[in-house]
Amino acid sequence: MEEMVALLPVFILLLLSLSCQSSGHGDQLTQAKPLSPGDKLISKDGSFALGFHSPDNSNKTLYIVIWYNNIPEHNRVWIANRDSPITTTPAGGSAKLAITDNQQLALSDSNGHTLWASSTAVSSSSSTGGGAGAVAVLFNSGNFVLRSANGTVIWQSFDHPTSTILPSMKLVLRHKGQPATRLVPWKSNDDPSLADFSGSIDPNSNLQFFVWRGTQPYYRINFFSETSVFNCGGGGRGNATPVVVDAGDEVYYTYTVPDGSPYTRVLLDHTGTVSLRTWNNSASKWITGFQRPSSTGCDLYASCGPFGYCDNTQAAPSCRCLDGFDRIDALDVSRGCRRNEALKCGMEDHFVTLPGMKVPDKFLHIGNRSFDECAAECSANCSCTAFAYVTMSSAAGTLAYASGCLLWTGDLVDTGKAAGSGQYLYLRLAGSHVSVAARHKMTPLQVLLLVVACLLLPASIALFWTCKYRAGKQQKKKTEKREMLEYLRSMNEAGDNLEFSFISFEEIVAATDNFSDSNMLGKGGFGKVYKGVLQGAKEVAVKRLSKGSGQGTEEFRNEVVLIANLQHKNLVKLLGCCIHHDDKLLVYEYLPNKSLDYFLFDPTRKHVLQWPERFKIIQGIARGIQYLHQDSRLTIIHRDLKASNILLDKEMSPKISDFGMARIFNGSQPEANTDRVVGTYGYMSPEYVMGGVFSVKSDTYSFGVLLLEIVSGLKISSPHLVMEFSNLIIYAWNLWKDGKIEDFVDSSLRETCPLDEVARCIHIGLLCVQENPNCRPLMSTVVSMLENKTTPLPTPMQHVYFAYRDLEPENASDNKELSINDISLTTVEGR
Repeated sequence: MEEMVALLPVFILLLLSLSCQSSGHGDQLTQAKPLSPGDKLISKDGSFALGFHSPDNSNKTLYIVIWYNNIPEHNRVWIANRDSPITTTPAGGSAKLAITDNQQLALSDSNGHTLWASSTAVSSSSSTGGGAGAVAVLFNSGNFVLRSANGTVIWQSFDHPTSTILPSMKLVLRHKGQPATRLVPWKSNDDPSLADFSGSIDPNSNLQFFVWRGTQPYYRINFFSETSVFNCGGGGRGNATPVVVDAGDEVYYTYTVPDGSPYTRVLLDHTGTVSLRTWNNSASKWITGFQRPSSTGCDLYASCGPFGYCDNTQAAPSCRCLDGFDRIDALDVSRGCRRNEALKCGMEDHFVTLPGMKVPDKFLHIGNRSFDECAAECSANCSCTAFAYVTMSSAAGTLAYASGCLLWTGDLVDTGKAAGSGQYLYLRLAGSHVSVAARHKMTPLQVLLLVVACLLLPASIALFWTCKYRAGKQQKKKTEKREMLEYLRSMNEAGDNLEFSFISFEEIVAATDNFSDSNMLGKGGFGKVYKGVLQGAKEVAVKRLSKGSGQGTEEFRNEVVLIANLQHKNLVKLLGCCIHHDDKLLVYEYLPNKSLDYFLFDPTRKHVLQWPERFKIIQGIARGIQYLHQDSRLTIIHRDLKASNILLDKEMSPKISDFGMARIFNGSQPEANTDRVVGTYGYMSPEYVMGGVFSVKSDTYSFGVLLLEIVSGLKISSPHLVMEFSNLIIYAWNLWKDGKIEDFVDSSLRETCPLDEVARCIHIGLLCVQENPNCRPLMSTVVSMLENKTTPLPTPMQHVYFAYRDLEPENASDNKELSINDISLTTVEGR
């Protein structure tokens, strides 16, 4: 009996221990035991914790966060529901993070609403027992992994980084054509929503990393010039050893640290700064080993302008001009530098060697070239302004293109110089190169005689051939222009009265580097579109209609006749055109921000278009259509208004493009009828599809569809996105009728947009898509409705859904031709 009494405390402690173990979560989350506010997972070695967290310590908003468990400050490394906080009180109420029956992590609030879910799920049909046996584990690396009962990884947080890269985490640069991983920092230390800055691989190359401010480059790190977190010179910086791995379908960046090393992280913060930080236990703070951009330097993207560079070898970094160049404006270094002497293609130019340079942006990378082949390639190309032969250090890992030839054919932008790092840059300058030693051995008189002898005879010969060449070039240009006018006359157009700028085929070939694939922006039914640089350094987009393209001469005539006579800030500008044998070419202004659909329908980019930008785009499109219908010399019906035909300039202002299907009305003509129905499903008005009748109200209908797409972020051609509703218009009508307009708004801007302004836009959109064209407002009225918020709006009539997809060409009447152009016209995209 005494022995039993003596053992009683031991039994009590054992029971308490078992009780504690059963009520805790350890490092695992199971379906049977979800995570609630106040609970947390802790990795086995105690390094990381996961749980509900309030960044401002107010407990008014809660997020699922992973943090360093033993560090008191700046310790958060991952967040799940950054745009959907839990606001239920007190302290989250009955919110929970659970594993669902279809093996998916889901965060729900006390009302059962799902605020966040893991992006990859396994259907219950492919996994016996639904979510039974699935488990989520917080590993010592800080990776939160959801695994099925058989150990298959379903989802992991390392595949969805926020603003931090931890050791062994993969930052995917390229994966089977999918967009690269993008880091987006917190807006502030207390606000985890998306900041203006982001970081990702260069979309045109896997060889450099950009920090973006909105859509514009803010800072650039290339993998072969800088000693950085992306390329630490082989030996690494501190304990971190980076590597870029080319695994075939996937290219990714990662780094490792030795076992027992202090905590290490790569962070992109809300100021746009990329840094490598290591925790110092004795000082109890983070030590920064690498940080870019510097707070005192000139190394922000292109801050020194074309042919200028940021000199970091001095105590105070400053902008300087490359050899052979002088500053354009002494007070404004951002304007860059100009050549002292123009290049003379065909004469003996030389290359000056610039050591320790950060290679400029916008290069053409050519693999499998030796140094001599690289130099010869640049020398033989009159447009080549510089070249470099780069080699990556061992830090490049298994990167297949770790060395190669880089060529530049335009301005050199965003370059710099630093001691102890960088590459050799070979810059092309005019004139033959005479060594310094040779010049020292010659007297001034000898130099003068040599210069006169070398220049007099070649100059005379060059003058003769230059004059002859220019005369032949001008005659050829006149001949090509005359042929084009005759071509337009043959199509019953008054070619002599047409106002347009003619650009010769030779100029276009030079501008596009002979239609190089590296300059191609996109392709479609019309042909291909190329980026080019005309004389005077003007960037252009060249649309090339080839003999085998899907569209013909009528569309080309429309573009030349219509756009040449239209001038408005919300219409794309046609700079010139050309006909050369079977090629028909149109030269437009170059718009760097691609098309509206590039941002609007992409989940990774749509955050760029917040409500102020979207409302500005809506107003700009409306003003452009009003100009076509009412304010231009001609009354123009566009007939193919859609998101891919709205291009965006550098200020994200819209410009209407692609007038290949447009038609001209005379002043008294209210509508017209056609046997050839052309356009894009969903955007065409019912009377046009069914009867071939079109008018200015047809464009009003298309604008209404486009307006509803901009507000909702949904495509008119994707009815499955609106669940039980038959199409986007019916979806908008029902929510507007029920007073639930906030449910129609794109989820990426619901929290910040003014609902009264959004509601007005939806109302105007529904007025524009009414079945009866007579009920639709004129575009001048639409512009007034958008700009004058006090103008009362009439009540729209309920839309009767018109099943476009049921209309096939054979269902049309025998005397009508149906030509639906869902992908017929090319979208001109910037690179």
